[in-house]
Amino acid sequence: MATGFAQERGDLDEMFRQLAEPEGEGWRIAESDILREWSRSGSAAMDMLLQRGEGALDEGDPQSAIGHLTALTDHAPDFAAGWQARAAAFAMMGHFGPAASDLARALELEPRHFGALTQLGVLLEEMGDPERALEAYRASLKIHPHQQEAIDAVARLERETAGTQI
Repeated sequence: MATGFAQERGDLDEMFRQLAEPEGEGWRIAESDILREWSRSGSAAMDMLLQRGEGALDEGDPQSAIGHLTALTDHAPDFAAGWQARAAAFAMMGHFGPAASDLARALELEPRHFGALTQLGVLLEEMGDPERALEAYRASLKIHPHQQEAIDAVARLERETAGTQI
């Protein structure tokens, strides 16, 4: 089983290498593969809780999402996707402290979680901390340089901090 994990880890490392490629379109496949890998907890029941939580978020029901995702984080505390998704639900409700805490846990579990880093940038902007938001966006772009949301945010925040906002 350890060799299986090492193989998966090596595959994930290769996906991240492809994701960071500045040229070509291979990064799109790598991004999709990474997101798919991150959505798998190893338990059908936990994956179902993630799907239900994400579904509730998509329907604009963050309270239900928090319920499903809290059950997920309680039963699968080492599953970064659960923490990242619950952070989105907390942020949607304006509960920035719990959202930031959940993002910190997701990043502790998966430091290369570019989605959580970009989400942290958004959260920090909403909290009025553009300098730290810029740091989070830049860190996310070091991992996944093709994220349009983070690219746009960096450009906007750099203009604002230079005093040239239009």
